[in-house]
Amino acid sequence: MSAPALLSLRRQLLLWLLLPQLVLWAGGGLLTYRIALSYAEKGIDQSLTQSVRALARQVKPVGSGLLIDFPRAAQDVLEQDPDDRISYMVSSPPGQFLLGNQRLPQPTEAPGWPGEPLLYGGLLDGKPLRIVAMDVQYGEGATPQTLRVQVGKGTAVQQRIARELVADMLAPLLALGVLLSLLVYGGIRRGLAPLTRLTAQLEHRSVNALSPIGMTQAPSEVHALVQAVNGLLDEVARSVNQEKRFINDAAHQLRTPLAGLISQVELAQRETTDPALSQRLAKVLTGAQRSAHLVHQLLTLARTETRARSEPLDLPVLAREVAREWTPRALAAGMDLGYEGAEHLTMNGDTLQLREAMANLIDNALRYTPRGSTITLRVQALPSGALLAVEDNGPGLNDEDMAHVFQRFWRASEQPGGCGLGLAIVQEIARRHGGEARVERLQPQGLRVELRLA
Repeated sequence: MSAPALLSLRRQLLLWLLLPQLVLWAGGGLLTYRIALSYAEKGIDQSLTQSVRALARQVKPVGSGLLIDFPRAAQDVLEQDPDDRISYMVSSPPGQFLLGNQRLPQPTEAPGWPGEPLLYGGLLDGKPLRIVAMDVQYGEGATPQTLRVQVGKGTAVQQRIARELVADMLAPLLALGVLLSLLVYGGIRRGLAPLTRLTAQLEHRSVNALSPIGMTQAPSEVHALVQAVNGLLDEVARSVNQEKRFINDAAHQLRTPLAGLISQVELAQRETTDPALSQRLAKVLTGAQRSAHLVHQLLTLARTETRARSEPLDLPVLAREVAREWTPRALAAGMDLGYEGAEHLTMNGDTLQLREAMANLIDNALRYTPRGSTITLRVQALPSGALLAVEDNGPGLNDEDMAHVFQRFWRASEQPGGCGLGLAIVQEIARRHGGEARVERLQPQGLRVELRLA
């Protein structure tokens, strides 16, 4: 297809209703994760600030030195959890290691006033840390010494808590989202149900069913569509009725003068004794008969295209009746016309159209096969319908002619009497009955035209 495939209305509505919901759900999850991290970070910062102050209180000046009262048991408690290990370091002057983890990163900027903590981030053994540093002054005199106390804590627990918080919040939201999606889908199906019913009505309507469509319970938008379709059907019905009236008028206006002309020419032939005049009258009679046949075929073709009835009928019974009607003409032409096939086969179809199709096939066989030929009208049952065929053992057609037999006004022979519409009418009738007409050569010679009817 050259144009891109169009999405159904239901898919478009689902897409535009559920896609914003998915975006909001993902955005809400990201925002929740950020907020959870922020609150967890605040909790860590408060804990670290309390820890650094407590550790600073354990450092006491003694004379010109320092007393660090930090028992080993307290150190073990701080460092017992490898995933949430608390690292510390005491240095004096700042940066010169005294106690703790010497690899603890130093701040990029010095803390503010003594006793004011500074919070920053860093890496220890490739793992992120949240670190607080605080400078404490000690000593006496005009030049007191500065002691830096640092405490750091890994952020793994913080991130795990944030993820758990997000999961606990998004899981119910996801369940609500699924429920909302089901409700949206159900609402869309319910809202589009009138369109579905309208589609079903149009799909199952016959080609010639031009009565208005009834939709008593439907939204105003669907009512507007139904009214537009009913208006179109009304216009088509008026056009078909006008065409039928024209066909009936044409049948009356054309057939009556031609029938009168043929009758007058036949009377003139019987009354004249002039050979030359009799020859001219024969040519006029042939032309009038051909014109009458052409008018009949044109009217039949027009009626086939504008009218189709479906009624139960016994196809073999109809075929035998048509064969009996054409038997006198076949005997006059020196041909053997017979019926073979099923005894009874009931189907739905248009009796007049099927009778016209058989008549055209038999007429073609009588016109274009030599004297002494055998013509067989056959009806067989198919798994999904019926097969109607006319066979003859005449000369048949070549490959080039076989490709054109169903074209309108195409003739394989210049023999007088035909007008090139018989097989075109047969094809149209076959299609009106849900089938197709086909032609094939028989061996050693002959031709078979068949209609596969649904």
